[in-house]
Formats: sequence, structure tokens, C-alpha cells
Amino acid sequence: MADADKGVVQTTEPDDRVTFDSHAVTINVSSNEVSKKVGGAVEMVATPWVRFVNLIYGREFLAEFLATFMLVIMGNGAAAQVILGKTASPFNFGEELSINIGYGCGAAMGAYIAGGVTGGHMNPAVTLAMALRGRTPWKKVIPYWIAQMLGGFFSAVMLYAVYIDAVYAVRCNGPHKAVNCTAGVWASYPHAYLSLHNGFLDQVFGTFLLVVGIFSVCDSKNSEPVSGLKPLPIGLLVTGIGLSFGLNCGYAINPARDFAPRLFTAMAGWGADVFVCSTCGKIRHWWWVPVIAPMVGAALAAGIYWLLIEAHHPKDAVSPHFDGGTGTSAGTNAGTSATTSVANKDYSPPPAFEQ
Repeated sequence: MADADKGVVQTTEPDDRVTFDSHAVTINVSSNEVSKKVGGAVEMVATPWVRFVNLIYGREFLAEFLATFMLVIMGNGAAAQVILGKTASPFNFGEELSINIGYGCGAAMGAYIAGGVTGGHMNPAVTLAMALRGRTPWKKVIPYWIAQMLGGFFSAVMLYAVYIDAVYAVRCNGPHKAVNCTAGVWASYPHAYLSLHNGFLDQVFGTFLLVVGIFSVCDSKNSEPVSGLKPLPIGLLVTGIGLSFGLNCGYAINPARDFAPRLFTAMAGWGADVFVCSTCGKIRHWWWVPVIAPMVGAALAAGIYWLLIEAHHPKDAVSPHFDGGTGTSAGTNAGTSATTSVANKDYSPPPAFEQ
């Protein structure tokens, strides 16, 4: 025991309890008690969040949100550099190929982000295809769609925040926030020559190619890629679709990549023209085509891949651990931009992502 008048700390209590005794004033502090109080406060805040996450299949929900965000921000970021850079900067920031590569990289990275959780769909059309083939439970379809749409929307918000000055630096024949000026950074728009039925077919076929490619890459009874490398061929697939079918209207082939950013532009100053396009030639109401047509293409791909490939696998082949891959694509052409996405099996991490 030391002299209390000198304010000496005494370790008279057992374990971690410390007593400070000075001038008859005693303060007892227990680290266990503090930890319990802090832990209780954290739990009080965290519990509602955890319950909400569980209610909406939160682990998968958050994975799809972040993966789709990565896909669209990288793809549309490349589109922003190309479209805005043509007049806002004296330097050349790329052409259509830059956008194709940007979406391919975004698809691959998004697949790595969500691959071990959902497989990295990043595309409502891919989720639909996986549900039709029994690879994803139907009860998870709506939560996935919501997460993907939110990921696309918030990517548009962030892209606008980063490039807002460049938007106003572009030289246009009219307002900066117009469909024929800068709106193509965020969503796809058809060329004036394109008819509605041709544009619809374009989106159906592009998505068909995407989903067939995803099914083939993730089919363990076929020539499945080495573990951990599935996102790479899917990224190449997305890039290839953009290189081949980006002319007519970009290659959205993904409702989350097209509709969600389009909605943001309507709210951010581009107005109703993004939905009722007065400068889009033969198709004024284009917005619904990149939403409905990819769903049709994905459903066709799911059925045709099964009919022509899966149904004919040898019966004694290794039991399939089918998991959807991941893919994305985008294209911009004279004010058009687009992308697509990916897919994978639920329940457990696919072999491509197991450690």
C-alpha cells in the first residue's frame, strides 16, 4: 500500500480491476465491464441490420450489389472516358475497344467479388436463366434483381460525381445533358436507322450468346476451366460480344446495367427524354427493350443449352457441380453504351472459388 495523498495507483483488486485512491476519492474501472457495455451498444445497432440482411438473403444480396457495382462502374467508366474525352480533353482516351475491354474487366472482377457467394450473376437475365434451370432458388430471384438494380444505380451516381465537370466541358450541339450528347455514357441508345424489331432481336441474341457462354464455362461435364479461372473466359466472352454486336445499340444485354443508370440520368437532369427519346430515329420508346429482350434471350439460352448439350452428357460422367460464371459486356457507339453480366450456382461456393 502506498501513500494515498500522493495519488498512487493500487492494484488491490483481483484480475483486471484497478483502484485509484486519492484524497478519499475512489474510482473502480473494470475492462470486462467496459467491454460488455461497448459490446451491448454495438449489438444494439448491429442487430437490426443483421436481421434485415438475413431477411433479404443479405450475404448474397450484398455480394450481388457490390459485384454489379464493379461491373457497371468499370464499363461505364470506360464509356465516359471515350465519349466525354472526345471533346472535353485534347488527348485521345480510346475508342469502342476501350469500352469492350472495360466491361470485360468489370465482369471478371465482379465475378471474383461475388463468385464464392452467389457465383456473381450481376445481371437479372442471368439470374432468370439460372432459376429456370434449377441452379438458383426462385425465392432468391427478386432479392438478387433488387441488389443488381441498386448496384447499377449507385454506380451511376458515383460515375456522375467523378465526371460531373467533364460532362459540362463537352462541346455539344445543344444542352450538355442531352441524349445526343452525354446520356450514352450511362445507358444504351439505338442508331437512327434501327427498327424496333431489329433492336429487340439484337438484344435477345446478344444475351443468348452471353448465357450460352456462361453455361458452357460453368458446366463441369464439359471442358470446364481450371479452378479459379472461370471469370477470365467470361470477361473475354463479354468483350467478344461487344466487339461483334455493339454497332446497332451498344450491347446492354443486362437490365441492371441499362435501366438503373438510365433512371439515374432522368433524375439527374437529362429528363424524360432518356425514356421517350426524340432523337432516337425510329424507336422513341427504346428504354424497355434492354429490359425485356435480355430476359427472352436468357430463357432461350437456358433451354437450348440443355437441349443441345446438357441433355446429351454421358450418364456415367462425373456428377455435375454446375455454377454460373460471370460476365459482362458493354458498348458505346455514337452515343450508345451498354453492358452485360454473369451467373453462378447458389447454396455453396463453386469449385472455381473454393480454397
